[in-house]
Amino acid sequence: YVGQEKLRPQAGWAPLAFALDWTRPPRQQNSTSAFYAHTDQWRYETMNVGDLVSPTAPPGPWDGAIIDYNIRAERMGWLPSAPQLQTNPLQVAKDAAAAGLSAKDYVVRSLQDGTLKLACEDPDNPRNWPRNLFVWRSNLLGSSGKGHEYFLKHLLGTTHGVLGRELGPEGRATSAEAVWHDKAPEGKLDLLVTLDFRMSTTCVYSDIVLPTATWYE
Repeated sequence: YVGQEKLRPQAGWAPLAFALDWTRPPRQQNSTSAFYAHTDQWRYETMNVGDLVSPTAPPGPWDGAIIDYNIRAERMGWLPSAPQLQTNPLQVAKDAAAAGLSAKDYVVRSLQDGTLKLACEDPDNPRNWPRNLFVWRSNLLGSSGKGHEYFLKHLLGTTHGVLGRELGPEGRATSAEAVWHDKAPEGKLDLLVTLDFRMSTTCVYSDIVLPTATWYE
């Protein structure tokens, strides 16, 4: 073994995982931002951006929550995210056709007048969080996911050991960009599927395990 095995199943996996039948190349969101929002770790975050700014940074409004800068980056198109909109894209296309506008013109107008909103601005809205999660070539709940207990509480809705306190009940400053819900959702996922030939921690928590799915054959 010299580390030269080919990841051959990727040829069949990629079109499904990245919706390549819709568009190429896919714009993939970084997992750090996705899980930070959807495991609700931002609701417990006591550090603000001002704590991280370099002492040589120019004067500026360097306050606010870390989630705020993720939302601003997504709003400006710098950071890909999914879902992007609170409205299903298929419905957006229908509404654009009914209005006699191209999809692009309709989306621009609707974002400007506020009738169409970005999903990242309200991550705890049931319309905006992920329902299905397929894990392949990663032990997400055992090693690679940071903030394990928050994954268990908010994504899976199972027994957890979260000791942190949410900012709202503590009377501390919360996000200026994200909508705050008094009760954070628990158990966002409807389905967790893991493809792994090892009995990993993620497999233990999964609804479905595909144990014969290998990586290099």
